[in-house]
Amino acid sequence: MAKSYLRFWGVRGSYAAPFPTHLKVGGNTSCVEIHVDDHVIICDAGTGIIPLGNKLIEEGNKNVLILLTHYHWDHICGLPFFVPAFIPDWNIDFFGPGESIQEIKQNLDSQMQAPYFPVGTETWMAKINYLDPRTAKLSHGPIEITHNSVHHPGITYGYKIKAGSKNVIYVSDNECQFLDKSIKQKMTEFSEEERQMFEAMNREEYEYELETIRDADILIHDAQYTPEDYEKKRGWGHSCYVDVINYSIDAGVKELYLYHHDPYNDDDAIDKIQEKCLEIIQKRSASLKCHIAREGLEIDLD
Repeated sequence: MAKSYLRFWGVRGSYAAPFPTHLKVGGNTSCVEIHVDDHVIICDAGTGIIPLGNKLIEEGNKNVLILLTHYHWDHICGLPFFVPAFIPDWNIDFFGPGESIQEIKQNLDSQMQAPYFPVGTETWMAKINYLDPRTAKLSHGPIEITHNSVHHPGITYGYKIKAGSKNVIYVSDNECQFLDKSIKQKMTEFSEEERQMFEAMNREEYEYELETIRDADILIHDAQYTPEDYEKKRGWGHSCYVDVINYSIDAGVKELYLYHHDPYNDDDAIDKIQEKCLEIIQKRSASLKCHIAREGLEIDLD
């Protein structure tokens, strides 16, 4: 039996950051490989999918499922350079948010049309399948996948993936506790009756959010902002690392990988974010293990 693993190929958000000060964490945008018994799932198709594609060709694995959380450019901009799509005997399935198969196809076609790119998706020679976005559950060999909507501009999915012996949850872009922070910011403007209503609504929403990641073995989650950044960019659809840590502890997550790093933050800045996260975990006497998602990092799923 082949080994089962998860590997990070791109961990940045917004735009690629190929800078000397960023090389320890990595500069490619979102892409994660999940490999179980020779079945491959790719989560997002940022620039990280380019070297992953080259690796897959070397291995000879010709059947992959690509899960897209949404269609912002940093999550699909690697596809024009994903070499397996241009090879005839490959099978590539795409799944992502939308109302129809045609909508997924159109979203991917658009970035490879003039004047944005000289070669269109009609030049892809692989067998391309667009899976119905209304499907609640998917499987790819032994890998089982479900999805839910998360808080990010446009329709955006988070994925729960049963891979090997692990429950992996992949949430690349999400502003967790958005409602909670928004209500607290405006609380003084509400009447007592309104406060009670919003507090009840907030508790219900937070419980729903917790259930989407409850008891995850591995949570890969957007942690792009520091508290200072978040105050400037509230509502942009990304999380402050403080909220992600507390959210993960409350949900009983076992291991958290901080992800979708701000391209402005160099290696030292991201190391400091992890230090702050570890301090919060210690103060809460929690068992959560917190890691930085780094390009090339591989996690055993057996």
